[in-house]
Amino acid sequence: MPYSRRSKKYWKETWQAYLFLLPSIAILGVFVFWPIGFSLVLSFFKWDYTSTTRYFIGFDNYKELFRLTYPVSLSFVNSLINTAVYIVVVLVIVQALYHLFGLLSKYDKTEKSHALLYAIYFAAVTGFVLLRNSSPDLTAAGLFAGLGLMGFGLFILMRRRGSLQWKKMKSSQWSTLLLIVAVYYAFAYLILSQSADFVQYFTLAKESSDFLKSIYNTVYYVLLSVPTQIVLALIIAMLLNKNIKMRSLFRTAYFIPFVTSVVAVSLVWQWMFNDQFGLLNYILSIFNLPRIAWLKEEVWTIPTIAIVSVWQHVGYTTVIFLAGLQNIDRSYYEAADVDGASGWQKFKFITWPLLSGTTFFIMIITMIGSFKVFSQIFILYQGLPGPVNKSGLTLVYYVFDAFYNQQRMGVASAAAYVLFMIILVLTMVQLYVGKKRVHYEG
Repeated sequence: MPYSRRSKKYWKETWQAYLFLLPSIAILGVFVFWPIGFSLVLSFFKWDYTSTTRYFIGFDNYKELFRLTYPVSLSFVNSLINTAVYIVVVLVIVQALYHLFGLLSKYDKTEKSHALLYAIYFAAVTGFVLLRNSSPDLTAAGLFAGLGLMGFGLFILMRRRGSLQWKKMKSSQWSTLLLIVAVYYAFAYLILSQSADFVQYFTLAKESSDFLKSIYNTVYYVLLSVPTQIVLALIIAMLLNKNIKMRSLFRTAYFIPFVTSVVAVSLVWQWMFNDQFGLLNYILSIFNLPRIAWLKEEVWTIPTIAIVSVWQHVGYTTVIFLAGLQNIDRSYYEAADVDGASGWQKFKFITWPLLSGTTFFIMIITMIGSFKVFSQIFILYQGLPGPVNKSGLTLVYYVFDAFYNQQRMGVASAAAYVLFMIILVLTMVQLYVGKKRVHYEG
């Protein structure tokens, strides 16, 4: 029977437990908790490290991060308002057309009607983003690219939700969807050609603020590296999970880069990226493709860093996926074989749903790790944040430069806490989405 919380035995075991934990708590307190608390306090002070005097300046360090070195021709408030108005009006127009042409009446009181409406919303936002990013001047190429991605997003979402059977769609339904798309893009062309949006403002502002540029480069790097690493790791894990010869050798080979020194890896890749005698350009020359100045051109800076990081960390992600695959009960696949399921059907309805917990864990740790990229940049570009125009400046590199080179401890601490808040918010969003999307084998 459980003993009372006030008994001597309870307090004795409690104190013994804390005594065993005391060394770990002391080490964490000195090397983790104290630096975290001290850096938070320091972010509100002005201190150049050469002086023992610190001056309390409140939130000025945080304001300094977002201060522009020269004014931008656009207004932040106006661009934000224009974007908000644009999104609201688009949603109103789409919903009005949705009701006007009877799509709700055809699918009333079903989940399919809501799924179709959400699909159109998703398509509108996707098209808006691609229109702005692909073609700021709204050329024909950008317009068609936006239409293409919007159609792809619409197809994926509607198929995922089972909202509509494409082969059973009537001509009137196709006409309605095309009309909604046409009206939406006509409105998008009008708005985007006449007023500034937030993306336009941020594109200009990041060139006059190192911190904004570091945020942009970091997000760009995360978007390149995280999906690529997860997809490659899943494919490799599924191959290594099969009965192939020398399977243990391949598993070891893929994992070795992860345990290899980042400095050694970056130095090897520095040689491979060389535009004169590098291995990658030699491979390109075999196929009569032009050489690429990987380490000299601004446009290739973030992709180059992403290639190195994905190559180094894909083995670790593969091992985690492999553990998740081996935990799936074989009886599911045996039942699917009896029912005559194809390989794709087994992956879609068995492997992927039962790997959702593993994928969720990998997404969180991979995203957090990607936001902390630094070593590859420092080694590849020999201590510089990129070849030109600080094209490789990331958030952690910004903190390092403010702390080590400029010795502005308050600014560095403020930047570190902005990075912490960005990671915290994204992690909370992932946790919220994961509660609804993640399935565990019971």
